[in-house]
Amino acid sequence: MAHPDATVNHLGDVATGMSTTADSGSPSETVRVTEDAAEQALSLLDGEGLDTDVAGLRLFVQQGGCAGLSYGMRFDDAPEEDDTIVESHGLRVFVDPASEQYIAGSELDYESGLQAAGFDVTNPNVEAECGCGESFRT
Repeated sequence: MAHPDATVNHLGDVATGMSTTADSGSPSETVRVTEDAAEQALSLLDGEGLDTDVAGLRLFVQQGGCAGLSYGMRFDDAPEEDDTIVESHGLRVFVDPASEQYIAGSELDYESGLQAAGFDVTNPNVEAECGCGESFRT
């Protein structure tokens, strides 16, 4: 259950395609979560023994990298009081107010290939990325 003062966005089972380029997400939408990303995160949450009805994936922006900002992710037992909570495909994503301004309209996806697998954020607010793609500037 969400904290009484938290904002909860129910996105349901929104179908989204995989994309590695910026798209024009709605600025009022915090983040879209693909089904692949939700399934992978829920599996990892379950593997950590966390209650997926309360716990979730925290998506945040931090200073760092050669372009100035980078994404961070971790599992949290529950949202903070001022978090926006996005619920999609059974996954709860927690976003703090400071990070929300940088990731509004983004899409969280899970990609896997021959050499790497992991979560990917497609962010329409990005103006520039570093060469390795690990940091960005808005």
